[in-house]
Amino acid sequence: MRVRELSNTFSCPSPSELASVPWAVMLFRKSVLKQEKLREIERLLPHLEGKTCLDVGGDNGVISYLLRQKGGTWHSADMAETVEAIREIVGQNVHPLEGASLPFPDKHFDLVVVIDYLEHIHDDHLFVEEVFRVLKPGGELIVNVPHTKRGSALRPVRLALGLTDEQHGHVRPGYRESELRQLLDGLFTIRAVRTYSRFFSHLIDTVFGLVHARFTKGEPRKTSKGAVVTQADFAQGTTASLFSSVLYPLCWFLVQLDRLLFFTKGYLLIVGAEKAARGSE
Repeated sequence: MRVRELSNTFSCPSPSELASVPWAVMLFRKSVLKQEKLREIERLLPHLEGKTCLDVGGDNGVISYLLRQKGGTWHSADMAETVEAIREIVGQNVHPLEGASLPFPDKHFDLVVVIDYLEHIHDDHLFVEEVFRVLKPGGELIVNVPHTKRGSALRPVRLALGLTDEQHGHVRPGYRESELRQLLDGLFTIRAVRTYSRFFSHLIDTVFGLVHARFTKGEPRKTSKGAVVTQADFAQGTTASLFSSVLYPLCWFLVQLDRLLFFTKGYLLIVGAEKAARGSE
């Protein structure tokens, strides 16, 4: 990223900027962690022209919006309490979900992208079966989840600081690669598996989580998907938004240090898979 681009993250948005650039994209530009997540998803995206796609979770709307810019016809879905916030960002085709059920017809989508959703629902097996149902034959699936890596140095620290799974609306801490493979087995053929967001990236996430917990009570709104930031929060300059702006260069630098830890597993796990012909339709 150029120095000029870095400098643009510090100033508060003017009314004209809010009108011309979606506020969620402006917030995205302040988050090296969200940028890293989108890059990993992009690595697995197929050609989108003429395809009907679904994103579930969508990072409360911002990644939903950015995926829609890449082509295809998109629908977005998430837990009911986040739907209005997502509609603020993407507009139409946003659907509320109740747990594992998907309100779509059989064989409707060419691609389903699930972003940080599986860890929020109890019946993840039923959800995977639902994804299989709504995908066309040969349809593709991308799943991003927290990675429950062995020997995590930061998880005990996060728990000691009160950054629990319950606070983020997680019903499970995440998945190991073997667990995710088992969850998809029989319905999907896995094509690619990666972990990312290593120690320094996760350290940044821990610091930001602590800032949210200690200094932003009631700001932004808490839901079963964690904190949901709205356009009103961003325009008013929430503590988290200002904190992100000031520390962006340091965060960017720390994320680059993750490259030195190439021999370790990351704290996020992403999988690309294809609907298996042998699964029961």
